[in-house]
Amino acid sequence: MLTRKENDLLTLVTGDAPMRQLMIQHWTPVCLIEEVAEPDGAPLRVECLGEKYVAFRDSMGRVGLLDELCPHRKASLVYGRNEECGLRCLYHGWKFDVEGKVLAMSSEPEGSPLMNKVSARAYPVNEWGGFVWAWLGKAENAPAFDPPAFAPANDIPIAILKIRVPANWAQIHEGQIDSAHSSSLHSSDMKPARVEGAAADDRAWYRPSTDKSPRMQTETTSYGFHYAAIRRPIKNAQTHNYLRITEFVAPYYSLIPPNNNYNVASVIVPINDEETAFHFIAWGDRNTPSTEDWRHFNHAVPGEDLDELWRPNRRDDNNFLQDRDLMKEGNFTGIRGIPNQDIAMWVSMGARVERHSDTLGASDLAIVEFRRLMVDAASKIAEGGRAIGTEEPRLPQAQIASREGVYPKETDWRDLTRHGRAAAE
Repeated sequence: MLTRKENDLLTLVTGDAPMRQLMIQHWTPVCLIEEVAEPDGAPLRVECLGEKYVAFRDSMGRVGLLDELCPHRKASLVYGRNEECGLRCLYHGWKFDVEGKVLAMSSEPEGSPLMNKVSARAYPVNEWGGFVWAWLGKAENAPAFDPPAFAPANDIPIAILKIRVPANWAQIHEGQIDSAHSSSLHSSDMKPARVEGAAADDRAWYRPSTDKSPRMQTETTSYGFHYAAIRRPIKNAQTHNYLRITEFVAPYYSLIPPNNNYNVASVIVPINDEETAFHFIAWGDRNTPSTEDWRHFNHAVPGEDLDELWRPNRRDDNNFLQDRDLMKEGNFTGIRGIPNQDIAMWVSMGARVERHSDTLGASDLAIVEFRRLMVDAASKIAEGGRAIGTEEPRLPQAQIASREGVYPKETDWRDLTRHGRAAAE
């Protein structure tokens, strides 16, 4: 339970909100590379943290990110001509390169000194792990790019789905770090089985436990926190525990415990106070599904399940296309696709949850830790401090990993995550 003031600190991400100031001290994944894949292709409107930008790939294959509005008369550059290594505004023909430099001013006299006095604001970008990452703070403060844990190398197999969700970023993060809900909400897709550890095929995910009431333990790290959900395994329940260890890497992503074929992550980027770009990721080795297969498995295919702006066809006003006949046949939710089941819950809460009136239980320990951690982090920013995860000593993100498995009861899960313990000390 949070006070209204604390809830505002946690959830508000636009304007001068402390949480926005925290987030722009990190490299931000602003769009997918596939959205700006074509040189001289259509410019892309990018909405992030309450602001609007335009992304484009120029004739040489370089990606640029500029403020959406032309610095001349504030017309949108999204409608501009992307040609000959620059983006030209339709209104008066002013043209800008990926660094915001003016290349042409069609409406001004030849040799006008104005060309050297005006520029579009451009943002440093980095293409990595399927995303275009941008530094949205002051360019002179941009640190070296630190590859995320879900893409330690830029050529690692990765599959990403994207959904634009009409809900605040914090309730989505709370859903992703909530291990307890999966035993109910996802029970038709995450099935108990006599497997040695988490497994997956093209039909479902499998777990070696029937336990729906995990015991939760958390530990703070320099980059966020991690926690263990401790369940009774199907086999050797008297001597062993089934551990699922989740990593929250503030402020944008979580590492979800893997299965036998691939790792799983979620990247959650606020669009504004009431909308979020949600990305669900499979990554790892040659067993990682293709992007097409991953989106089909999760019922998140553009053109079928989503519109051209990544907005889902399953909405609150059509009950998320819930199939009650399917429920009668034994499907728990009647909603197809793991992310879609989550989204139904997130959106049903309202666009921005008021946390002063919810009721938390023992299984919500990770939720309590997330709220405490991020409210404290936002308060620190409001007082002029540094953002969580940016102070030394910092742990390279590539060293962070989620884990799962059946272990002897005497195993301390923290010993499986020494990187986090070292980073916190």
